[in-house]
Order: sequence, then structure tokens, then C-alpha cells
Amino acid sequence: MSSSNNGIISIIISTYNQPDYLKLTLQSIAKQENISFNMLEVLIADDGSQDDTSNLIKELIPSYPCQIKHIWHEDLGFRKSAILNKAVAASVGEYLIFIDGDCVIPADYISSQLKLRETGYFVAGNRVLMSKEYTTEILRENIALESLHKLQWIVLYIKKSTNKLLHFVRLPPNSNWRKLRRTNWRYPKGCNIGVSRDDYIAVNGYDESFSGWGHEDADFFVRLLHNNIYIKDGRFSVPVFHLWHKLNSRENEEENMKRLQHRIDDKNLITAKLGLSQYI
Repeated sequence: MSSSNNGIISIIISTYNQPDYLKLTLQSIAKQENISFNMLEVLIADDGSQDDTSNLIKELIPSYPCQIKHIWHEDLGFRKSAILNKAVAASVGEYLIFIDGDCVIPADYISSQLKLRETGYFVAGNRVLMSKEYTTEILRENIALESLHKLQWIVLYIKKSTNKLLHFVRLPPNSNWRKLRRTNWRYPKGCNIGVSRDDYIAVNGYDESFSGWGHEDADFFVRLLHNNIYIKDGRFSVPVFHLWHKLNSRENEEENMKRLQHRIDDKNLITAKLGLSQYI
């Protein structure tokens, strides 16, 4: 773990047993435009995948344009918070971009994230959902979503292969409307976030006391807000293309929601009880 202000950007990708999806994610990162790959690192935050994921990463590393680090821990159930903290501890970047390993990013995504970056804010991008049928086609044909043109997206929307039409429109990064929802923790998605390393450390990262799937991302956002780090709307700038997949088990969601509500009510709760500090 390095100090801040080194200019390096760390892309942290959470994944679990989806190497075919992860391959598309990594391919889209390799096609980024208007950035220096020397100032970029990719960390695969692997929540216990089997060997096919590590085999994919080993296959890609020799020709990949930037460094890839594979951070893995044993499969003991859904432990996304823990593997994200471990990945951040292994990273060196001053700015952290979190995406999921079932998401593809457009070619201007990283450069647009950096344009949105602002002290006192974290960037909350949106997601464009791919249908189940189109996701099957994407995986089968190895379709590069990051290379599709506007007309192709319009056709896909008409065919109901995707749920949004105007995601390819780009609006200025510092428009006032981007701060209209600056305290609304409900709309950011953990699959598309940009945050400074210092702000991540200040709240002790993700809270690993959240057991199983559900609301661990919202808890992170709420604690950032309690620490006066507000939300900057990344729509019309940094969309991700979210591939369809089956939902995770929701068996712990109710208990996690109770824990989240406690965090919302207590504005003095800023740092995770069981967080990043274990690994640094």
C-alpha cells in the first residue's frame, strides 16, 4: 500500500467464478483511450473463484497494457467487503475506481472518471443493463460493447436488448446538476464508483461485519457522507454495461438492512469496525 499523490489509478474489479464475464471486463479496460497505461493498475478482487479465473488472468498478463494483480481468498461464502479491502491494501493508486467483473466499460470511461474527480466528492456512475438473451450472445460472440457505435445502441434499445438509450451522450463533468443528489445514498451502485484513496482510508473501507449479500455498498456510501464526502452524479459520463446474471442469495438482506439503518441514524458512525485497517 502506497501513499497518495503518486498519480496512479487503481481499477479494482470484484469477481467470483465468472471468468467469461471477467475477460470482457479486462478487454474493455485494455481498450481505454486518452490515458497513460503506465499510470494504471488493475486489481482482481477475487472472492474465492476456482482455477479457471486464475488461468485466465495468467493468460492475459504477458500482453496486457498495464499491471494486473490477482488478489484471492478462500471461498467461505459471499465476502465481497473483505476482498475489496484486501485489494485496496495491495493497491498503490491515489484514486480508486471500483467496478464489478460482470461489467464492461466504454473506451472513455477512465478518462471521464478523472474529469469528474473532485475533492470532497466520490463519483457514482450508472449502469446500463443487458438482457439475458443479449448477454448470452455477447459471451458467445465475444462482442466488444465498448466498441459499439450510437446507431448500434439505438437498435439494441429498440430490440429491448438494453434498458437505456442515451448513455452514449456526454455532458460536462462539472455541471451543477451533478451535485443535486449529493446526499442521496440510495442511488450509487457499488459496481461503478470512483473515490480517493484518502477518503477510503478515512472511513476504514468496507465493513466486513456485513454478512452475506446486501447493503454493504450502501453502508460504505453512508459512512462517506457522514465524513462529509458527498456524491457526484456520473450519469452521461461514466456508464458501465452490466451483463445479465442470476441474483445472489438474499438470505441475509433483512439483517444487513437493520445494520444499515443503524448506520444511517448515527451520524457519528464513520469508520468500519472491521475494515481496511486489518490489512495495512
